[in-house]
Amino acid sequence: MSCRFENFFIRHPAQWTARRIPVNGARPRVLVVDDNHNAALPLAAHLSLEVIEACAVFGGMEAIDMAREWAPHVILMDISMPQCDGFEAARALRQDPRTVGIASVAHTALDEAEVRRHLTGHEFDGYVQKGRPHGQLVALITTLVG
Repeated sequence: MSCRFENFFIRHPAQWTARRIPVNGARPRVLVVDDNHNAALPLAAHLSLEVIEACAVFGGMEAIDMAREWAPHVILMDISMPQCDGFEAARALRQDPRTVGIASVAHTALDEAEVRRHLTGHEFDGYVQKGRPHGQLVALITTLVG
């Protein structure tokens, strides 16, 4: 018996833009957006252990409201959410002068090629597939706020 892995690729976090968000010595603020509470809350808690101020919300519209109110440096956005998916929320954030400067990262179970196929512009500054080690996610956040 042999195993074939021709469609198996290890996806590392990818930075898609050269965007850098200055934090001016403050703790980076990261907004975690995921309709799965059991994913969003532990991720926000873990990030808070990493010298990052993190907060979780559970949908695209809630993310837009919180981004306007809290002004995070980075948003980790799930894609597949009801009512307002991650693409819609990211587009709305890019079109709003109050939130246009926030770095957005697609944080999803979808593979990178699938996410890229659905982009209409520059909604996201990076991509991390769910399930990757948190250290890789923290490294991408650190790069974005460098």
